[in-house]
Amino acid sequence: MSLQTEDLITFLSEALGVEEAIGPETELFSTGLLDSVAMMNIIAFVEEKAGFDVRPADVTLENFDTVQRIADYVRAEA
Repeated sequence: MSLQTEDLITFLSEALGVEEAIGPETELFSTGLLDSVAMMNIIAFVEEKAGFDVRPADVTLENFDTVQRIADYVRAEA
């Protein structure tokens, strides 16, 4: 299943309670907006929705610091 940026933004807002406006290029971790607990929740969400296991080596800012990077990572792995 494809994971869209809108799905991720909705998840961040509703499930993780992020109140700040989030766009596709909003830096999530490098700015301190989210923490490592949020990362674990995002990984679980991605694995459930995309249908594959995220490898620990793939959990980097290059793959997970913005909604767009997460969506791009999922597309590349699908």
